[in-house]
Amino acid sequence: MAAQGFQVDLSKPLVCQVGHLREDYEEWVHQPIVSKEGPRFFESDILEFFTKTRWWVVPIVWVPVVCWFVSLSAGMGHSSPQLILLVSTGVAVWTLSEYTLHRFLFHVKTKNYWTNTMHYLLHGCHHKHPMDGLRLVFPPAATAILAVPVWSLIRVLSTPSTAPAIFAGCLLGYIMYDLTHYYLHHGQPSSQMTKKLKKYHLNHHYRMQNLGFGITSPLWDRVFGTFPPPITTEKRR
Repeated sequence: MAAQGFQVDLSKPLVCQVGHLREDYEEWVHQPIVSKEGPRFFESDILEFFTKTRWWVVPIVWVPVVCWFVSLSAGMGHSSPQLILLVSTGVAVWTLSEYTLHRFLFHVKTKNYWTNTMHYLLHGCHHKHPMDGLRLVFPPAATAILAVPVWSLIRVLSTPSTAPAIFAGCLLGYIMYDLTHYYLHHGQPSSQMTKKLKKYHLNHHYRMQNLGFGITSPLWDRVFGTFPPPITTEKRR
């Protein structure tokens, strides 16, 4: 696609190219290429390696961390019912965070070289190549960086004994989000609920990218008025 005299070459690493699209980046990135073969991001093999993550890495890395943080609150005297409540609170906080990040950060409009490049790395690549299974879940290093300010905020807003369990709930919610997201793209749902959720999410990719920001649930889309309208077909006369 040509833009302002610049043409993206899909056979070459994309990260250094997308910034040159400038104002046309928004249109380009929302024209998906439906292929399981992902693009190359960087010329460097080392950088390229760190852009790819298998889905099963997420639970292997983060489930033990969740258990450790829950054990911290348990060791400070919280009972099992209290821990369940605290972890559930963290999961609920995550669902709102998931919606907010997806709507206001992942879909922020950009138009200069560096913001286009950062957006492509963060989320644009997923919309351009939605079936790239190796770039669907967050790399653990990126998740760890984002988790630091979340942990710091929870420590400020809660008590020393409740903060670890609430943070564990946020991490658990994140794990559910990443695995659900992967499943919606690459799984074959059999239940009505999962079929509807997959249809709802793919609608966000291929029909209305400015609506349907929930991944694990459409709850907050309904609350904030961003639930996509049903598809209507006109009868021929």
